[in-house]
Amino acid sequence: MNNEKRVLGLSRLSRYITEFLAKKSELYNENDAEFESVLKRSEIENPWFTIENQKHALKQWAELMTLENLHAWLGNYSPSKTPKKVGLILAGNIPLVGWHDVISVILSNHIPLIKLSSKDKLMIPFLLKKWNEFSEEPIIFELVERLENFDAVIATGSNNTARYLEFYFKNHLSIIRKNRTSVSVLKGDETETELKLLAKDIFQYFGLGCRNVTRIFVPRDFLIDRLFESFIEFQDVINHNKYANNYDYNRAIYLLNQDKFWDNNFVMLKEDDKLFSPLSVINFSRYDSLDEVKNFIAENEEDIQCVVAKDELGFNSISFGEAQSPGLGTYADNVDTMKFLEVI
Repeated sequence: MNNEKRVLGLSRLSRYITEFLAKKSELYNENDAEFESVLKRSEIENPWFTIENQKHALKQWAELMTLENLHAWLGNYSPSKTPKKVGLILAGNIPLVGWHDVISVILSNHIPLIKLSSKDKLMIPFLLKKWNEFSEEPIIFELVERLENFDAVIATGSNNTARYLEFYFKNHLSIIRKNRTSVSVLKGDETETELKLLAKDIFQYFGLGCRNVTRIFVPRDFLIDRLFESFIEFQDVINHNKYANNYDYNRAIYLLNQDKFWDNNFVMLKEDDKLFSPLSVINFSRYDSLDEVKNFIAENEEDIQCVVAKDELGFNSISFGEAQSPGLGTYADNVDTMKFLEVI
């Protein structure tokens, strides 16, 4: 198979997405109308997938799938000479979260057997169809309800689901991903701009992604009001019904339990050592020494997807505002999917 033709087709898909996102609805042609329909139907089937969030995910992917980016990424790997069938069990917590696995398998010269998430059933099939139209080499894939006759599997699920998957696929080559979340470490001298970018890392996709920050480490004398001030631009999240339901529920629980928390009417801050926080709540803790934070992160490494902080703090971190903008060479759970696909 000619991988370069598929790469070229993917770059054409990137341009198509970019052009669609730049158009006003009154200028849509027949193909654009179909794209718009997929966006609207996806939001109806899963209200977390707002049109705005879907378009944000599409924009991120369009920027990644340029010919230059694809060549730079794929140049580190060798496509398989013997295509295998790779089962994919995709997550659906944020729009297009499974797209990286799909293109990784196809561009490794394998055939994905795709079990879509019930929360994200429309956009990935649509993009695969368009990719096939733009490619001079057929894009071979199967959409399945049950995985059968596969050579390897890549699956994403909750911690409970992962235990079942590990047992079910124990005799197969596999990557099984579990729950993860992200943290931020503040030095205390962050600018207003940096804290507003951190707010993006918290609220993008309503905080449902593994790269969303759910725990913040702040110096002992840090003024918590500075965080609330930086969150204001995202106050409209409370107008989303499902988010508001989570906020109301968690607030009621804290009030009943007489827990101490900070509230600005659309998100709560709670001083808590837990890594994961409920939706609409951000946990924070105060530190006296960065060594405390480094020890915590080291002890919880398997549950942390990324650390958002200044480079100078030495956490192998990513910059504020970049949590939801991973590159093609950034892999979930830090397991190199392409290396796995090279050797199956």
